[in-house]
Amino acid sequence: MAKKEIILNKYLKTPFENDYSSSWDEYPRPQFKRDSYLCLNGEWELSAEKCGKETKLGKIIVPFAPETRLSGIHREKQDGEMYVYRRSFVIDKGFNKGNVLLHFGAVDQICRVFVNGAYVGEHIGGYLPFSFDITAFIKEGTNTIKLTVVDNLDKNYAYGKQRRDRGGMWYTPISGVWQTVWCESVPLNYIRSIKVTPNLYGAHFEIKAAKGEKTLIVDGKEYKFDGNSFDLKLENPILWTPDNPHLYDFTLIYGKDRVESYFACRTISIENRNGKSFICLNEKPILCHGLLDQGYYSDGIYLPATPKGFEFDILEMKKLGFNMLRKHIKIEPELFYYYCDKYGMLVFQDMVNSGKYHYFVDTILPNVGIKRWRDRGASKVRKHAFEKDARSTIDLLYNHPSVIYYTIFNEGWGQYEADRNYLELKAYDPTRVYDATSGWFWEKHSDVHSEHIYMRKLKLKARKNRPLVLSEFGGYCWKERKHSFNLTNTYSYKDFKSISDFEAAFVNLYDEQVLPHIKKEGLCALVYTQVSDVEDETNGLLTYDRQFLKVDPEIVKVMSDRLYKAFEETVK
Repeated sequence: MAKKEIILNKYLKTPFENDYSSSWDEYPRPQFKRDSYLCLNGEWELSAEKCGKETKLGKIIVPFAPETRLSGIHREKQDGEMYVYRRSFVIDKGFNKGNVLLHFGAVDQICRVFVNGAYVGEHIGGYLPFSFDITAFIKEGTNTIKLTVVDNLDKNYAYGKQRRDRGGMWYTPISGVWQTVWCESVPLNYIRSIKVTPNLYGAHFEIKAAKGEKTLIVDGKEYKFDGNSFDLKLENPILWTPDNPHLYDFTLIYGKDRVESYFACRTISIENRNGKSFICLNEKPILCHGLLDQGYYSDGIYLPATPKGFEFDILEMKKLGFNMLRKHIKIEPELFYYYCDKYGMLVFQDMVNSGKYHYFVDTILPNVGIKRWRDRGASKVRKHAFEKDARSTIDLLYNHPSVIYYTIFNEGWGQYEADRNYLELKAYDPTRVYDATSGWFWEKHSDVHSEHIYMRKLKLKARKNRPLVLSEFGGYCWKERKHSFNLTNTYSYKDFKSISDFEAAFVNLYDEQVLPHIKKEGLCALVYTQVSDVEDETNGLLTYDRQFLKVDPEIVKVMSDRLYKAFEETVK
């Protein structure tokens, strides 16, 4: 029998694409903003090097990966290739205040950096920001930068949902630069970091900088202090919630350095009420009514064409009554988390998986009821990389009030020593909730009891002293062909022939199965799959190109309100 031809629509256009050419010039780090900013996005020269031979591929638009249409390259990386990026940039007179720092939002997967022909440094890992002090390598006037990038999808390192042979729940891989590249200038003595731990009355500030007087300005009021820590107490503080996401802007001054940022007053805890455990925001139980958010886009794959794509997803889901997104095994640019802070969208953040996926063990066995399995271990290289990345993720997101929950391992993917990882990460940042093993393969330690249920009726049971979390469910599908990536195959958990049937089933799922679990078992967090279609997966509320919403916002908002009301009555 002849193999069926698969027809892909690789030219799905989002509403944001018309403005993409200069779209990522926005300052990339809203929580640590200085007045010196030199954006290095835009046109670079890209080559592919293999077996010592370099082939020019043309001009690429950074920060879009070569696999994307928006990059101008739109090609799959070949085995054994190394990408080589080049561009020149100008350092104007007066830009250098003492030190010049070169920043990368993210480069997948192993990046080596050269400035004016000199080797600057190397970074391994495709999801986290890194930077180098290039003061000794640059000069006033024109400078050159060269990057070499190796990405063999080495499973010792984080790779998320990328797979070379994409299909089903695995997506097109990306390589190379996929977030903003930029320079800033700082004085010789400068503020290296600010760590803000909020509470219900203000916040505690920890600063990495040399000794000396510092000035904190909040709401026009100045606070001067020596040393590198300060406790701020506010009069009549406004607490941050999804309904009222109040942010306090602040400025920190140290010598000639000046950083602008923001914080919010809020706490996250787990408390018992009426014999059940709940996640609490500001010491009050909260229903985390959310969606799985893969963070993939039809034009930029790992990035929307403009940051408006982030805003669009967040605000569209808010209109439907959702107050949480589970960012699924992907770390976004900081702008995403800023918009969640600004608009009041809670974030459950996954650590990005490494290691091999085993279909039989990780998917088949749990779905027939075997939800405990032996620890499969990990190499020293993978352990070091995963645990380093986990701490770096926590450091990156620590100051974002929207981020309240971390998933360490998802469905056994790359899972090893889950108890040890939980205990160490919980000690590293005790201010968040930790789901050690989301879905199944539970061990002894976790803050929550986390279940994934697809293709069967929901049946959940509360656990003593652990909030009950339905961390994945649903996955219903209605396919809008005009806005679908794969016109031949569909990957989902339950298909419907009409949009009206899809919407009715979606609402009934919540009314008939979720709502009773809120009332009876104290279900306090739920994650429907998912925000949008992604390639073959056609189970989103939005199409992959964000052009079509498959449900009536008013109907879903009323449904959401029923859930919140039932939860409030449960925790009285």
